[in-house]
Amino acid sequence: MFFNSLEYALFLPIVFFLFWLVFYRSFRAQNILLLVASYVFYSWWDWRFLFLLVFSTGLDFYTGIKISDSKNPKERRFWFWLSIIVNLGFLGVFKYYNFFIESFASGLSLMGVQSNFWSLKIILPVGISFYTFHGLSYVIDIYNNKIKSERNFVDYSLFVSFFPLLVAGPIERATHLLPQIKEKRIFNYDKAKDGLRQILWGLFKKIVIADNCAGIVNEIFANSETASGSTLALGTVYFAFQIYGDFSGYSDIALGTARLFGYELLQNFKFPYFSRSIAEFWRRWHISLSSWFKDYLYIPLGGSKGSLQLSIRNTFIIFLVSGFWHGASWNFIIWGFLHALFFLPLLLLKKTRQKTEIAGENTILPSIVETIQILFTFSLVCLAWIFFRAKNLTEAIIYVKNIFGPSLLSKPNASILPLGLIMMLIIPEWIQRKKNHPLQIDFIRFSFVRWGIYIMLCFSILFLSKSETFEFIYFQF
Repeated sequence: MFFNSLEYALFLPIVFFLFWLVFYRSFRAQNILLLVASYVFYSWWDWRFLFLLVFSTGLDFYTGIKISDSKNPKERRFWFWLSIIVNLGFLGVFKYYNFFIESFASGLSLMGVQSNFWSLKIILPVGISFYTFHGLSYVIDIYNNKIKSERNFVDYSLFVSFFPLLVAGPIERATHLLPQIKEKRIFNYDKAKDGLRQILWGLFKKIVIADNCAGIVNEIFANSETASGSTLALGTVYFAFQIYGDFSGYSDIALGTARLFGYELLQNFKFPYFSRSIAEFWRRWHISLSSWFKDYLYIPLGGSKGSLQLSIRNTFIIFLVSGFWHGASWNFIIWGFLHALFFLPLLLLKKTRQKTEIAGENTILPSIVETIQILFTFSLVCLAWIFFRAKNLTEAIIYVKNIFGPSLLSKPNASILPLGLIMMLIIPEWIQRKKNHPLQIDFIRFSFVRWGIYIMLCFSILFLSKSETFEFIYFQF
């Protein structure tokens, strides 16, 4: 079930009205309703994968209790590693088995050894990377005595499977979401209203921005060997806004939907394309994943507290693992490696924690220096996006090679309509960069102006939507 589908447009109001009008007397009944709704939502793709989700949930719930109750350190470690190994084992089989087998076979063939390994023809379960990380963080926090194990299976299952975040995040923490699940909710009109506005903005980003860029991006990348450098450069910019509109649009819909039910999820994007350095970009892009790797991998490895060599090692590990998390392909590993290289000068100069304030903090427009920094950072991000988007490493290399040629200064052979649409995204986000999303416009005194903006966005979604349906990009991860 997609957020931008007719099924979801019917599903969400039904669950909303049942939640607040039928089960409002008992938050326990509300939790059961949301859990059932979440399983229905997930089963819409393929009901068979629901068993994997339930098994993973049950495993972490049980091992979490065993870790909490065990007094013997060896016993605690046993249950901890059982959960870690089984969870990562499922992720490895479904997502990475073929990659490792094919890479190993290729390595043997380079040495003149022919091999015939079995590959698995299986479908990647939707959202497995996200709900696996929910469970891993929960078990790790229990093992490190940061939280106590949850004893209510429904509450824990809802934490893992809450339908707004189930298939593409944000990656939640038990310390943040579970306390909200375990307390009574009271309907808050202002919170629900803001949730609807964030859903509207998310649909605009997905349907108007991402989907209108998607078709052109597909065509340009499919013809990268013959397209001009300017066309390829334009295709890279379009993909940058396609993936931003697609993924941050999903996150906006997820956060807005959760707010309708009285929950606050972790913010996943903070206008990342206004960043003035790669370090700032990663504080603003896919925040829940970046912070997860920081807390559960980077800091345990030593973080930046050791020698410079240790900090460099840990930085490269984080970015390479982040790339590999996105997919079993050398493209994603190179994408992560490039971001590590872009990050390296800031690390050497000890400037990774600079620029924590927003660009143009007290001005209407960014300064000339800030503008140059934003454009330079965006260019580096776009260069890395080529490896993220290309089908394979060969295609990515050809694409980069063909950009930087004499034809880079020629007229691009692609529609420029998305550029106008992108401006419809950039301008409101820049104006509202201090807010959580651009439609937090209660400061506008006249209600007819606010409603005019909402209606304009609705009409743009209706009339600028594409006949072809494009899935959310991060569903494949």
